Amino acid sequence: MAEPVLSPCVLQVLPALASGGVERGTLEIAAALQAVGWRSLVASAGGRLVAELEALGSQHITLPLTSKRPLTIWRNAAALAAVVKREKVGILHARSRAPAWAAWLAAERTGAHFVTTYHGTYNENFPLKRRYNAIMARGRPVIAISEFIAEHVRRTHGVAEENLRVIPRGVDTGLFDPAAVAPERLAALRQAWSLPDHARVLLLPARLTRWKGQAVLVEALARLPGDTVAVLLGDGKPAYQKELLALASKLGVADRVRLTGVVRDMPAALLLADVVVHASTDPEAFGRVVVEGMAMERPVVAAELGAPPEVITHGQDGWLVVPGFPHVLADTLGMVLALPAEERTAIGQRARAKVEQHFTTRRMQQATLDVYWGLLNPGAG
Repeated sequence: MAEPVLSPCVLQVLPALASGGVERGTLEIAAALQAVGWRSLVASAGGRLVAELEALGSQHITLPLTSKRPLTIWRNAAALAAVVKREKVGILHARSRAPAWAAWLAAERTGAHFVTTYHGTYNENFPLKRRYNAIMARGRPVIAISEFIAEHVRRTHGVAEENLRVIPRGVDTGLFDPAAVAPERLAALRQAWSLPDHARVLLLPARLTRWKGQAVLVEALARLPGDTVAVLLGDGKPAYQKELLALASKLGVADRVRLTGVVRDMPAALLLADVVVHASTDPEAFGRVVVEGMAMERPVVAAELGAPPEVITHGQDGWLVVPGFPHVLADTLGMVLALPAEERTAIGQRARAKVEQHFTTRRMQQATLDVYWGLLNPGAG
């Protein structure tokens, strides 16, 4: 094996730069690297976020990293190894499985450090899938995005404690700040969503897919007063959208459901909500929207599984509900909507204070930079 290349240059590797939490985290770390004077490279198959990445000063390298075909992975490994040697990359940081296999092979060939971020509980629904997933546990170290994911990594892959770092995802509290949202931004969204003047808004921001629980909220809505509107913010397959609209019509709440698609002004969308709802029926690896809602001082009601219980203290800075039961969700939402304004304000303020203390982008960035620094300077104090 070649001698390690210890250079302040990090190459992050992921399938594509379209949208999502993995992609957003990649850009946030690219920005942090640039801010401290390190070189930042990102390899992916491309996407709409490439321009934003390059505007940060990071270099993008286009490779077919969405492919799971062994031959393509092998070719990607050769291409990444060439980049490592040419650019004197010290660390390869992989964020998804197929790209991680290519990055690991490149690291083995060049001596660069190999780091992984374990972003989810990958399914094991066919033989050898665990072996395929296990590449994410080969990082030195493995970064888990929550204690929930860390426990999954320990249990599934037997990763030693000294090789595991828990670095929760974070939110930009400058961007997600209720004081920074002008009233006209709220008015624009209210008009775009055709909201009645006195409507009480339940906002569920998530990709439109069954396990995110949109149907659970629609069923809960039918148990709530008629001035309550459910806004389902996100995109997804047309068939599921039709299914949700059919359910709303069947329950007599079609006029109280909004499917908005993707909304670019997330801070304003969250601030417009009377309650931010997380209704996932499968465990959430982190649940960034929970933290974003808390940062905006909104009451947040979240499903009690996965990582959200690490973020919310029930009854203090939000509420947790048993997932998948519309009547339970409706009871909690009704209780929250009935709270006096001053109590809702106090809960929102406690929620933001917790985010500022534990779940900011800056904390996530610094913790990740500390991992990099420790690898390249193992003897430093």
